[in-house]
Amino acid sequence: MGRNYRAHARELGNEPPAEPLLFWKPPSSLLRPGGTVELPPTDVSARVDQEAEIALVIGRRARHVAPADALAHVFGVTLAFDITARDLQKKNDQWTRAKGMDGFCPVGPLVVAGLDPQSLTFSCPVRGATRQQGDARDMIFSPAELVAYASRFFTLEPGDLLLTGTPEGVAPLEPGDDLELECGQIGVLRAS
Repeated sequence: MGRNYRAHARELGNEPPAEPLLFWKPPSSLLRPGGTVELPPTDVSARVDQEAEIALVIGRRARHVAPADALAHVFGVTLAFDITARDLQKKNDQWTRAKGMDGFCPVGPLVVAGLDPQSLTFSCPVRGATRQQGDARDMIFSPAELVAYASRFFTLEPGDLLLTGTPEGVAPLEPGDDLELECGQIGVLRAS
């Protein structure tokens, strides 16, 4: 989901969306915990940003579910980076190219069941400084609303991941940067 935090939408010069903003990341974008994000050559993209996010792991098929029933279709919660080629994102109305490159979605380290995804807080330090701090209560659309909304347009299957948006603080990655996404209830997702 895109622009699900008001401050993040504003930091990029955008208005918060009136409804959830959907985009796809292909399976080839997934990267295991501890993996290395391969930055594209600068002639492909000159600015690649980190976006720290909470991810919902679907556990039961969801089609046309109501928000009140949506979280019953979620198996658990994990952490994810939505790595984004920002310059490519600005060139396209749809964001698959900017967000779907191989390895642009580090995920993990664990999937934790039984958590209220709306109650989670997380942080993302890069180069020794905290770049992003998120509180899921600041989402424009709650996790339940996101699942319900997506299920109106396509069937969510067990194992599908739904990234819930990023807070403000995105910034360019440089070769050799180590990424960390920390959430006390889930652990620490690391990538380099």
